Amino acid sequence: MSTVQPRAPLTRFIVGIWDGMNFIRRLILNFLFFGLLFLVALLILIAIVGGGSRQSPLLERTTLVIAPEGALVEQYKSDPFMRALAENSGSGVGEVQLRDVLRALEAAKTDDRIERVLLRTDRMTFSGYASMREVAEAISEVRAAGKQVVAFGEYFGQQQYLLAAQADEVYLDPEGGMMLEGLAGYRQYYREALADKLGVDVHLFKVGEYKSAAEPYILDGASPESKEADLYWMNDIWQRHIADIAKVRGTTPEALNAGVDTLPQGIAAAQGDLAQYALSQKFVDGLKTRGEVEDLLVERGVADEDAEGGFRQVSMRDFLAHVSPASSAADRRDQVAVVVAEGGITGGEQPPGTIGGESTSALLREALEDEHVKSVVLRVDSGGGEVFASEQIRREVDALKAAGKPVVVSMGDVAASGGYWISMNADRIYADASTITGSIGIFALVPTFPRTLEKIGVRTDGVGTTRFAGAFDLTRELQPEAGQAIQAIIDRGYANFIGKVGEARGRSSAEIDTVARGRVWSGTQALDRGLVDELGGLRTAIAKAAELGGLEEGKWRTRYVEKTATPFGRFLTGFVSGRLGGALVGHSDIARGLLARAVPRAEQDLQLLESVITPQPGRPVKAVAYCFCEL
Repeated sequence: MSTVQPRAPLTRFIVGIWDGMNFIRRLILNFLFFGLLFLVALLILIAIVGGGSRQSPLLERTTLVIAPEGALVEQYKSDPFMRALAENSGSGVGEVQLRDVLRALEAAKTDDRIERVLLRTDRMTFSGYASMREVAEAISEVRAAGKQVVAFGEYFGQQQYLLAAQADEVYLDPEGGMMLEGLAGYRQYYREALADKLGVDVHLFKVGEYKSAAEPYILDGASPESKEADLYWMNDIWQRHIADIAKVRGTTPEALNAGVDTLPQGIAAAQGDLAQYALSQKFVDGLKTRGEVEDLLVERGVADEDAEGGFRQVSMRDFLAHVSPASSAADRRDQVAVVVAEGGITGGEQPPGTIGGESTSALLREALEDEHVKSVVLRVDSGGGEVFASEQIRREVDALKAAGKPVVVSMGDVAASGGYWISMNADRIYADASTITGSIGIFALVPTFPRTLEKIGVRTDGVGTTRFAGAFDLTRELQPEAGQAIQAIIDRGYANFIGKVGEARGRSSAEIDTVARGRVWSGTQALDRGLVDELGGLRTAIAKAAELGGLEEGKWRTRYVEKTATPFGRFLTGFVSGRLGGALVGHSDIARGLLARAVPRAEQDLQLLESVITPQPGRPVKAVAYCFCEL
């Protein structure tokens, strides 16, 4: 029989201290846990009862501050919760919707509480010139309505400057800069790296000498046809750009072009001071710091010690909350539905910012099935993508028309190749004069890697039951007969493309072929060639859709048909957008780290290319209608 020996006094003392520390540790952790649980419950209750932050009243003589940061887009790529979290964490939203900027400027024209507008466009980025010109037009309308517009920036790019130039007064930071350079389109060419260095043989199948999207993979530089076509539409857009600037700055396009030609001499004359150079060229009206501009607005407006900058102001987001309350389900008015098709066109379900053959078709089908939708605007901003996915979307446009719902296409910065495919059957096609469109043509890329594998001592061998079994295996050389089959597929696809365009535009395939063959056009050039019906922006297209739908003025509304957030997602968005939620995440380094991201357009192009060369059962090659023609 064993007995338990009593612990020594020192051991009992140490064990007692250890047990006491464990008890205190558990007690503290329990307090923290239940405290956090109580805080979460309290926040949920506040969000449900309070509905986020209370809206401050919009007072007389207020300055509307339009200072968006990030890319001007047709549709947000990120979800509402992440955008709200990013904004309150101080990392910026990264994107601003064109529709929001236009709505704010449209409302500012007639709102008596808005005395003037302060523009900060130097933190915006643009993917093209069409959407930017539409914003410029809206700014000029604010001025025409008698509202003063003041623009300030630290550095202006030539795209950002077009918007700033619309202001009554343009101020630049004394240490900033601004200059006009012209348009350029330069790309990297990979033939030597792929073929000579890596041993990758890229086989291109296309129709149209101007279809240059795949040239970087088979050439060491741009083809003469590519340079000819690109310079043609670029010159048109550039001359329009400087003409737009000259019109509002009281100069001439010739003078602006002369300034570009003598750029080095002009900067040298200003002793390398880009701000003084901009002032000498009369791009700006004065050099002022941000503080000096804010003092100017205090003098002209109403002082407000509690506001940033010391003057009475309202941000674009808060202003929109005042003038554009969210439509409720009780609003049973007839609708013009707007469906956004932005990004590359690929098959299946795709998130916002990318066009999916199935997901975008589903949005058009939703508009078809909604009895309150009387007409549809398809807003296209895409360089194209997969032919089959483009055809899926085109069929839905046809279905809307067959159901008696007119469809109007509004082309954004780019509506080329597959972007034109999904547009061509609309009742009416609008483009901005500087929209990039056309590029009617298709191609296929088939890379093969046997020489690459041989460099590391790997070879492919085996047997097949027929002559062409395994003919499209990328690890084997491409047989000439297989290449003939692929070219036949592409020839048929091109004939199908121009045939459908001809049918939609009331012309023969031969007539369309003369303006197709992969050639890119500006909006004005496309109008001259019968590829679009009229020049105009999104607002013009919506008004036309209402007219075609037989809607009476004041008795209809515009509704964007988009994927909706889940109820829980909407709750989180509302909470984080509120003051309490903003205070909690406003200094979160974790939030900043999670939300810091940049997705360059080149990555989108590479992702599209990757999807194109990924084999699928029954499809030895994907026909692609794509244009790498964004500026």
